[in-house]
Amino acid sequence: MKTYDCEILHRPENDELTFLPEGPVQCGDGRFSWVAIQHGADNEIGSLNVFDLSTGQNSTYNLTGRPGFAFPTNHDQTFVVGAERSVGLFNIGISSWEEICNGVDSDVENTIINDGVAFDDGLIFGTKDLQFKDKKAGLYLWRKSDRQLVQLRSDQICSNGKIILGVGDQRSLLDIDTPTKQVVEYTLTVSTGSLSEPRVVVNLREAEGFPDGMILTPDCTSVIIAFYNPNEAEYGSARQYSIASGELEATWRTAKSPQVTCPLLIEDNGSVKLVLTTAVEHMPAEKQQRYPNAGCLFIGDTDFNGLQPQPAFEI
Repeated sequence: MKTYDCEILHRPENDELTFLPEGPVQCGDGRFSWVAIQHGADNEIGSLNVFDLSTGQNSTYNLTGRPGFAFPTNHDQTFVVGAERSVGLFNIGISSWEEICNGVDSDVENTIINDGVAFDDGLIFGTKDLQFKDKKAGLYLWRKSDRQLVQLRSDQICSNGKIILGVGDQRSLLDIDTPTKQVVEYTLTVSTGSLSEPRVVVNLREAEGFPDGMILTPDCTSVIIAFYNPNEAEYGSARQYSIASGELEATWRTAKSPQVTCPLLIEDNGSVKLVLTTAVEHMPAEKQQRYPNAGCLFIGDTDFNGLQPQPAFEI
């Protein structure tokens, strides 16, 4: 098993952006977007950010709510964003918002949209209980063919990492409900908006920390999972596991930043790098002094030789 030590890629210029960075997604050559879910513990707004690897510059676009995910679209400067309890199209050039879906978790209180994944038939996304305790958060399909919102599950706590595999009407969905500390696989039937019973793919109950964001390796045989560790730890980590066996294959470490939230593979100067977001959330001031890199974005080497193409979400 290989271990990679990551270095700081970006230290956000203000505390608002260090609180809860998540969801990095490639959005053009050498650029990726990420969301600051909320600008502080008592703040109910967040932002969409775009980072340029070539210049090291980060651009921030404030939103009117707390975003859980954002994906680039085939329209220049427009992203599809899930925020609070609706999904919309956000244009960073003119700060416009066009709602395409609402009514998320309309039958429960105190949840907001969290992680998601875009694919050719629409979006899969989940929500989280803001108290992180009740099984009331939803898992949803927004189906592009008829623009319908379909609830797939209503019993999650904090819906996180998601991967869609396959083509056609039936797909494989890999999903994490963070407190369960498991990666499960469903068969998703898009036309009926239904899921099979889950099958455990990777059991993480013995791992330190909680699984958060998740991506697929370029050969589609393994997953890389970010671990949010609320405990005292010298390093944070993201770990690669085989889908077939569940075995640990590689680890990336973030020094003095234990709460790793999401991973992204991106090409930079001809090599594939791993970008990791980390968070300050739930750290009192004295703990932040022990972990001065919390909230930074990190980057590390990989042994991957190339990436699968990432088509934009088509409006």
